[in-house]
Amino acid sequence: MQEKKEEDLQQALNKVLEVGIDEVGRGSIFGPVFAAAVVLTDKNKLILKQFGVTDSKKLTPKKRKLLLPKILLLSSDYGIGQSSAREIDKLGIRVATELSMIRALKKLKEKPSELIIDGPLLLRPWDGIQKNIISGDSKFISIASASIVAKVSRDNLIERLAKKYPGYLIFKNKGYGTREHLSLIKRNGITKLHRKSFLKKSNLI
Repeated sequence: MQEKKEEDLQQALNKVLEVGIDEVGRGSIFGPVFAAAVVLTDKNKLILKQFGVTDSKKLTPKKRKLLLPKILLLSSDYGIGQSSAREIDKLGIRVATELSMIRALKKLKEKPSELIIDGPLLLRPWDGIQKNIISGDSKFISIASASIVAKVSRDNLIERLAKKYPGYLIFKNKGYGTREHLSLIKRNGITKLHRKSFLKKSNLI
């Protein structure tokens, strides 16, 4: 009887799915914004917590890269989406970020019954149940996992783009508007992957 109870509990744990979503690169002045959605069972959330999954900003690049395959292996499903610098300039950063999130969600095999989203902003195009969690990446393992998936995916792309655009120290600044990056734009000009709408605010256009 005890074994049956434990088995039922185990099955229940495997059925409870948490779907977390997070974005990365929102404040960058170069390249796309990325989003990831990660679906986890309660059981696998505990395992990932033991592995050290937490807010990607609190982890070293090396640790994030080590955790990525574990997250992908233990997730019931995951999706990655992005929105380009051109889309950001055309639509604005909030709409473009939402677009990257919807693209990530569309890659999931099943539409989630409920989403938990990092940050205060509603995902307006989503017609299902959603909860906004401030600092969600340090409170929910699914959001923390999504933040790691999005961050490593974006960093891998930035690494490749840095070779294509060598005059901007892109890999060092990850496309963010550091003083050094802005001075290199003044010297070398704007690439087609720079977000012109962001650079207008910096008076570089």
